[in-house]
Order: sequence, then C-alpha cells, then structure tokens
Amino acid sequence: MEHYHTLGVAKSATPEEIKKAYRKLASKNHPDKGGDTATFQKIQTAYAILSDAEKRQQYDTPNPFQDLGARGFPGGFQFNTGSGFEDLFSHLMRGAHANQRRQPQIFRTIVNITLEQVYFGGEQIINLQTPTAIKPIKVDVPKGINDGHQVRIDNVIDDASLLVEFKVNPHLKYDRRGPDLYCNHPVSVLDLITGTSFEFMSLGGKILEVAIPPMTQPHMHLKLVGHGLPKQDSSLYGDQIILIKSFIPTTIDEEIINAIKKAQGL
Repeated sequence: MEHYHTLGVAKSATPEEIKKAYRKLASKNHPDKGGDTATFQKIQTAYAILSDAEKRQQYDTPNPFQDLGARGFPGGFQFNTGSGFEDLFSHLMRGAHANQRRQPQIFRTIVNITLEQVYFGGEQIINLQTPTAIKPIKVDVPKGINDGHQVRIDNVIDDASLLVEFKVNPHLKYDRRGPDLYCNHPVSVLDLITGTSFEFMSLGGKILEVAIPPMTQPHMHLKLVGHGLPKQDSSLYGDQIILIKSFIPTTIDEEIINAIKKAQGL
C-alpha cells in the first residue's frame, strides 16, 4: 500500500517501527537539507495517517460505502488528496423521490498541510473520484490556519457541500504554539560566558543575526518579535522563540581550563 511503501515499512509494522522510519526519512529529505519538498510532504502525510491508530485502521480497511458527513447513503464517490489519503463519501440518493427537491448534503474530508503552508498560505488540489471521472477541486489554505480549522466549499457535487478540515503535520525544527514558534539552538557554555552571535533562518526564509549577551544563562529564551506565524485574519505575526541549549565543547584549551581553576581558587 502506498503509505507503507513511502515509509519503507511492512503493513504489519509496529508504531515504533513506523516512527523510526519516519524520523529517518524526514531528516534525510527535509527541504532545509536540500531534500525535495514534494517528497517530504508525502512522507509527512504517510506518517500522519499511519501514526494515528484510527486513521491507519480506516486506511487499511476502507469502507466503499462510508460517508463521513452523512451516513447511510450508498454511492460511489470519494475524495483523494493526491497523496494516497482517501476520504470516501456518498453521492446524493436517487430513487422514488428523485423529482422532489433534495436537501443539501454536507460531506467532510481532511487535508494534511505543512507548517510552511500555514506560513505562506496558498492552495491545495484534492481530487473527487466519481465512477466515470476525476474532478479536481481547489482548496484555499488561509495564512495562519489553525490545526482542526474547517472551511466549507459549496456545490462540489450537485447540491452537495464539502467541509474541509485542516490537519497541520508536525515539523522537525519548529514547535507551534498558537502564532508563536519555538525551537532549540545549541550554544557552547564558553560562548554563553563571553557572548556571541549566530545566524538563524526563520520559517519564512529570512536570515537573522541573533546576539547572545555575555553571561547568558543556559536554557534562556530569546525572542524574535514578528518572526512567527501570521495571525489568522490579521496582518500581525507571532514571535519566534529560541531556547538556548548549552553544551560543553569536547576540546578546551588548557589555558582556559587553568584560568577557570584560578578564578575558582583551585
């Protein structure tokens, strides 16, 4: 099956094996390391499905008569996001009351997006598979969209509307908390003592010069105002928070060690 093939695991793979394979592939194919964005998003989508027990069960044993929005209507229509994830839903019932005015139907599907898509916005195409053709439907991704947020698209099939729920894939570098982004940055304890600076690339692709003042304590937070995610329905942006993770260099000049000992009275 496609998602298993994407992660290179067997259908019987355990959650630990799936997680291990995802981390290895995501790290290897991350765009920040020169990887292909489409491949990376495909890996993210596969993991989002296979790491969730309920979604994995639905993926392994799809029900061709299941309608996530209005159950009990047989049909033959389904949505395909283009990455192997299918959301089945029924067509409008036809029969003895075909001449009567039909009530609008609302169907549901889930679209997985990346944190980069949350930042830049844009659009994503999902494909409506009918018994005779595939109908592409454009879904606009608003800037700053929140995980679980829904948008409605009317008249996708006859009088039916589609309710799209967005699921934001986890990111290898950034942790999202509302409009703010958090990440770690390693700094030598010697640089914390003397002060230093480093270049930091924001999610938006900007290279920022970040200064660390002398005598900075380990685990301090540095705030880059306005370099987080866009706030939905606003022109404002959240902040980028950098957590300083200190480390001791593997090699230190003996003169530095002696100077530290002298300062400590040793």
